[in-house]
Amino acid sequence: MIYEYRAYYVMPGRMPDIQKRFADVTMRLFAKHGIRVVGFWEPVIGESNELVYICAYDDLAHRERAWAAFMADPEWQAAKRATEADGPLVERVVNKLWRPTRFSPLQ
Repeated sequence: MIYEYRAYYVMPGRMPDIQKRFADVTMRLFAKHGIRVVGFWEPVIGESNELVYICAYDDLAHRERAWAAFMADPEWQAAKRATEADGPLVERVVNKLWRPTRFSPLQ
């Protein structure tokens, strides 16, 4: 397994919009395309514009296939256009790909 850490730094005032898009559209499309979400987090203390999530994949090839299919999905493209009609939701994205250590409880 490999894991992908993704941190979205959301534009001011747009956190409700991106959370709604994830809840109403993105999570369903992730499942459709084989992107397994481990969890989502938002800060209790720290930058209030940060939304973090982690995805799990069988390997790098699985990640590449899943994201290519997701990004090409017409429903995703339409949802992105519609939800960003008044401007982008995300200022920047930070992502890292991780593999578990041999002693990690989560493999």
